[in-house]
Formats: sequence, structure tokens, C-alpha cells
Amino acid sequence: MTSTAAAARRLLAELGLGEPSTAGDIVVRSPIDGEVLAALPAASPADARAAVAAAHAAFLHWRMVPAPRRGELVRRFGEILRGHKAALAGLVTLETGKIRSEAFGEVQEMIDMCDFAVGLSRQLHGLTIASERPGHRLMETWHPLGVCGVVTAFNFPVAVWAWNAALALVCGDAVVWKPAQKTPLTALACQALLAEAAAELDEVPAGLTAVLVGRREVAAALADDPAVALLSATGSCAMGRALAPHVAARCGKSLFELGGNNGMIVAPSADLNLALRAIVFAAAGTAGQRCTTLRRLFIHDSIADELLARLARTYAGLPVGDPRDEDILVGPLIDRTALVAQQTALAEAAADGGRVHGGEMIAVAGAEQGCYVRPALVEMPGQTLLVCRETFAPILYALRYRDLDEAIGLHNAVPQGLASAIFTTDLREAERFLSASGSDCGIANVNVGPSGAEIGGAFGGEKESGGGREAGSDAWKAYMRRATNTINYSHDLPLAQGVQFV
Repeated sequence: MTSTAAAARRLLAELGLGEPSTAGDIVVRSPIDGEVLAALPAASPADARAAVAAAHAAFLHWRMVPAPRRGELVRRFGEILRGHKAALAGLVTLETGKIRSEAFGEVQEMIDMCDFAVGLSRQLHGLTIASERPGHRLMETWHPLGVCGVVTAFNFPVAVWAWNAALALVCGDAVVWKPAQKTPLTALACQALLAEAAAELDEVPAGLTAVLVGRREVAAALADDPAVALLSATGSCAMGRALAPHVAARCGKSLFELGGNNGMIVAPSADLNLALRAIVFAAAGTAGQRCTTLRRLFIHDSIADELLARLARTYAGLPVGDPRDEDILVGPLIDRTALVAQQTALAEAAADGGRVHGGEMIAVAGAEQGCYVRPALVEMPGQTLLVCRETFAPILYALRYRDLDEAIGLHNAVPQGLASAIFTTDLREAERFLSASGSDCGIANVNVGPSGAEIGGAFGGEKESGGGREAGSDAWKAYMRRATNTINYSHDLPLAQGVQFV
């Protein structure tokens, strides 16, 4: 198969970027085989401040462009993405190690997000509210917010930016993007395609969008800058804890999408064939490197032996290897740090009394520098400290339960609260799981795994998972500021609550 470096050069040329830089100090390697794809110059905090200043100047113009015209930029970007879908998906595979269908799905998610945002550009509506005062009207209006700083993680290098950027742009905001250090080439490609769309429209000011390839101090500079009206950051809980005080210190707005330690309950009445398929995709897909990856499985005692045996057989047969191969379902871990974390967690699980199936390293011909592992299924005697901690790797901890109260209690007894699921055909169990006394996560599904959200619903979690919401529903409100207006069309000046004042 073509070397990843050669493939990257071809795809970058197709995406309009030309030869990748080899003179910088941020070295980009493909997790597929460890080859160097590029070496990019690192942006500094001063570069970040300059990009934000330029974006703010652009925002002052962009906010006055009618929203449907702002939507035209996003519409054209979506069309350009359609024409470059294969090339951008190929670059996603090279930078992240995602299998082809998942990479194509990520770019499709960007296209879907553009479609959603274009429709939204004609629906940025407020409310009219009944006033207690005669001859008065109350209403809410929504206005562009400002510069949105977007910090993204390696595992979804383009989709998460699109969730933010598509909405921010139609809402009238400017966007400064700091992509993950491990996946900057896809970010530069997206910026080039967006610039192509912007060049077709007279209303788009220079500096409206920017990409900063840099390290942690660049993200911190965005968090510190008072001209960044909203900081949207996706990553680990540790990353959120590091950035949140910076934003809070200036009373800024933030939207955090952080880690998940997602659980699924499999009840006695569950369709086991359906549950098996959902478990395997949610736990092993993207090599266990999704924030919504299934990490904890609670199985009722009456069906545990059967389901665990079927899962162990399925895990043993999962094809692991070069993600460019159509027959492969599990690609590499992002790097050696992830491999060490996975192996350390499995050793700790065994020490805690866990029975480990899989998890071993796999040699892939021609990709000796890649970190390939078989997804691990671990039968645990209880929910230990290890199980309560997210390990960003394909490890699924399986525990048994006797009644639903016990299962829900175990499910909710972790610091994270992103995604969750129950498999049951019992209506009472399903409704209980979705109720206030059920799952405490931002996403709660019935007979659908926790991984693989649609853009029509707001995405996000609770507790240490951040509390933010992105993509569909009314998530657009995070990218705008709300004003409450009172209009007096009478000849009198009554005060609210009956207050009398001369």
C-alpha cells in the first residue's frame, strides 16, 4: 500500500494546499505507520492574539450582513466539501487512523452540519412575551456574539470544528480554530476549502476565520483573550479543568465538551443480537477513541454468561490493521502514549481481579511503527477506581447486576456524564432509564448504543463531561447574545410590579 507520507502529499495537493511544510517544529506523524507527514511552524500566543484581533475586526462587519447571506457562505462551503469528500476523508484516515467508512462519515457529518446551519440562518428567532403593563410589549432578540475560539481534539479533527463553525458563522460570529497538535493538516485543508467558498462572496471580510497550529499555550491564549466572546473546547476532562479558570477569570463564556465514561445496561428482555452489534461498534469503533465510546457494560445476571461468551468470540475475530484496507474494522491507536495507557489499565484490571479477553498488541506488516491492539473485554468483579476512570483506548469493562436500581446506581456513580444506553423491550425499564431518576447523562438512548450521535440533536454531557451543547436543537443560542426588549407604545409610563414613583 502507498506510504502515508506519499498519500498525504497527493491529498494535500488535491485539497489545494501544495507541498506540506517540513521546516517546522510541530511534527505530524501518521498513526498508521509512524511516517512523518509534515513539520509545521508553531503559532505563538502573540500569533493567537493577532488572529483574534483580526477576527474581531472582521466580526464588526460580518455581524451586519443579513443572516441568510451569512448562510450562503456555509452553503457554498458544504457544496465544496461534497466535491472534496473523498480527499478530506482520506486525510482524516492518514492523520487519525480512522477506518475509511468512519472517515467518510465524519466528512458527511460536516456536510450535514452545513445543511442544518443554512436552514437555521432563516430561523434565528426570539420570543414575544405578554407584558403586565398596558400598551407595552416584551420581546427577546438574538444578536451575533463575537469571536469564537474553537479548540478541537485529534479523534474528530474536522467534524467538531464544523459543529461550531457552521453555527457560529450563520449566527454572525468570527472563528479562530486551534486544532489538535496531532491532526493539524485536516484543519488547514478545511480552512483552504472555506477560503475558496469565501472568495466567491463579496460580503466575507478578511480574517473572519483562522487556524492556529500550536501547542497548549495557544489554547490558553484564546482562553485568556477578552476579545474571545466564546471559547468552545473539546478534549479531556483535564484539559477542561486547565482552561476553564482562564475563561472564568475574565467572566467569559465557555462551551466545554470533555471526557466520557459511557455505560450501557443490558436488561433480561433485551434483543441480544441487536445489543451485541451496538456494543461492538460503540466499544471498538474508532479504536475506542471516541468521547462517546462504550466503556462500561452492565449485564443482568440471567443473560450475562451468554452475552459475554458471544462478545468474547466477536472480539477475537475483529479485523485489526491498516485502516485504508476496506476489510479492517479497527485501526491503530493515535500514538505510543495511548498504547502505554491501554496496557497499564489492563494490567491494573487484572490486578483488581478482572478477567481480560484480548488487549494484546498486533503486528501489522508495513506498519511496524503503528500502535495496533486488539480491543479488550474485561470481566470485572466490581466497579473499581480503574473502571470509574476513563482510559482513552478500546477497553470495555463488563459487570453483572441483579436489579435495575443497582444498575442505574452503578451507571451514575462516576464523575463523567456524557452518553448512556439501555437495551430492553420492557417499556417500564426504558422509561425509568430516561426519567429524572434514571441516567444522569446528557445523552440517554434506548436500544441504540451511546456512540454515533446525529447532528439534529444537541450534543453534550453533564458533570465532568462539561455541560456544553453543540450541533442541533437550540445549541445555536450559545453563539449569540440575548437581549430582552420592552417597547412602550402608550402615552403612559406604568412601572412593573405596580411600583409608584413620582
